[in-house]
Amino acid sequence: MRDVSDDISALRKRHHEAAAYLKIDELRARHPQLEAEASRPDLWDDANRARQVTGELSSISDDLERYDALGERIDDTETLAELAREEADDSVAAEIDVALGALGVDFGELELRSLFTGEHDELDVIAEIQAGEGGADSQDWANMLLRMYLRWAERKGLDTEIENVSAGSEAGISSATFLVKGRHAYGLLRSEHGVHRLVRMSPFNAQGKRQTAFAALKVTPFLEDVPDIVIEDKDLRVDTYRSSGAGGQHVNVTDSAVRLTHIPTGVVTTCQNQRSQHQNKDKAMQYLKAKLAELARQEREAELDSIRGTQHSVGFGSQIRSYVLQPYQMVKDLRTEHETGNIDGVLDGDLDDFMEAYLRWQRSQALDD
Repeated sequence: MRDVSDDISALRKRHHEAAAYLKIDELRARHPQLEAEASRPDLWDDANRARQVTGELSSISDDLERYDALGERIDDTETLAELAREEADDSVAAEIDVALGALGVDFGELELRSLFTGEHDELDVIAEIQAGEGGADSQDWANMLLRMYLRWAERKGLDTEIENVSAGSEAGISSATFLVKGRHAYGLLRSEHGVHRLVRMSPFNAQGKRQTAFAALKVTPFLEDVPDIVIEDKDLRVDTYRSSGAGGQHVNVTDSAVRLTHIPTGVVTTCQNQRSQHQNKDKAMQYLKAKLAELARQEREAELDSIRGTQHSVGFGSQIRSYVLQPYQMVKDLRTEHETGNIDGVLDGDLDDFMEAYLRWQRSQALDD
């Protein structure tokens, strides 16, 4: 059996580095404080504080459990290797290699945490898809992107809520708004903010010519409680309309959908997927406050691309990524240069490599500045 001592040493080094970027010592000190607060009988007298405490406790518990479990698995693998070496037993060699490989994969996933440096990276995200240039193909492309991100979220174990879908005039959809809920949802999806370009033989072209279509994804961190954002009635236009589109079984056929327009900024939010007009308005207001908070933060920093990168018109020359189905198959990110020929996998939600490449590219850009 081969000597795996170097493999074990490398894993222990990665485990030691994880203690630093996860701030394990701080988490161990904070954990009992949160447990004590979470056990108070009057905790839910202040619902906002209760959600903050329980959310932080859950995140810290998850990090500590994962960190400790990785350490135990390294110990177990090392013990198994030592016993096999002492007894000259090669029968467990394959088991040890599998364990080492699994640890490597799990450390790779954990090390992504070190790349989440944004203020809101741990939060849920409001995602909006908008068809751009390309006619019917762009509307079909917008629908394909919606499916791609919903499949990605499903793969990651993240919850999604489709809040508004507007059917396209010729095919697919013209726009959609959906919520992705789960830890680091915004930190991951901010890598996707921008214009996406599709090149293929158009099913909507009678001559079967190659067509280029564009659609954009816009992401905003979902801040459930934005106490500093005050919206006066005179600055708000409220429109109600009949729900339509592929919004799910709870889309009503009454005039319950709500569109809110913040007149001073022009920011618009919509919601149609709740059970009543009142609930749709409340959710649309949450989205509006989250968007205005993000806008205010961008203005304070005086640099739009400091958080999400710039986004221009949804058309030629503005794309962040190209998806080519014909004459060859290739998905390529124009910022990171990361590419793959597995376009079917990408369109089915296999986006993790692109997201990780973006986070690493962003960190390298920051170090170069």
